[in-house]
Amino acid sequence: MIVLFTDFGLNDPYVGQMHAVFAREAPGVPVIDLFHSVPAFNIRAGAYLLPAYARDFPPGTVFVCVVDPGVGGVRRPVMLQADRRWYVGPDNGLFEMVRRRATEHECRVIRWRPSRLSASFHGRDLFAPVAARLARGEIPDAAPAELTAPSDIPWPEDLAEIIHIDQYGNGISGLRATTLSTEQAIRAGGEVLKYARVFSEVPPGTAFWYENANGLVEIAVNGGSAAARLGLRPGDPLTLIQP
Repeated sequence: MIVLFTDFGLNDPYVGQMHAVFAREAPGVPVIDLFHSVPAFNIRAGAYLLPAYARDFPPGTVFVCVVDPGVGGVRRPVMLQADRRWYVGPDNGLFEMVRRRATEHECRVIRWRPSRLSASFHGRDLFAPVAARLARGEIPDAAPAELTAPSDIPWPEDLAEIIHIDQYGNGISGLRATTLSTEQAIRAGGEVLKYARVFSEVPPGTAFWYENANGLVEIAVNGGSAAARLGLRPGDPLTLIQP
């Protein structure tokens, strides 16, 4: 199985071009579009989303992960094997939280190159064919290496920040819900929000926080948009209030 995780969106041809490579290079292998709405260019947001949304895929899954504002530059192309899954993409921090949370991992710098490699679309020309080969059971030419550790801004174990707004206006954070007590409140967008297990536990129009289906703290409004109500955007901080 091949799984796509990108900031490409769905309004342009990029996702379709990736699928065309998979159809040519790995016919018959299922391809899943997991995420194409990672905030554009936001490597850190992608890094915290990836392990939460990858955790339920079976061993042998190949993730093609492209949030790559440095494409064509000095960053290396890598493939990371972590907990019996493959992750293919740029060595720019995108795999940092996968690496930290894995029980075992091994990184390799990709040395294989296609006959045609554009400067600006390594997702199609390099990462997709490498992923197709891995899905076929082949190991492309690569050298053992360590991932490059992010050094620009703090990368805590859990990120108290909004990292994605879904189509309902819910604000997904980089906090694992297991690190919080349900007695804790969270300040977001100028309001103090209490915990609820599900939407129906609060009156319509009420803002609250809950553990989403992927284990992350999410800010929501019953029957409404937390983004609109609280003015939430990716990068907005959350403040934890002790019980």
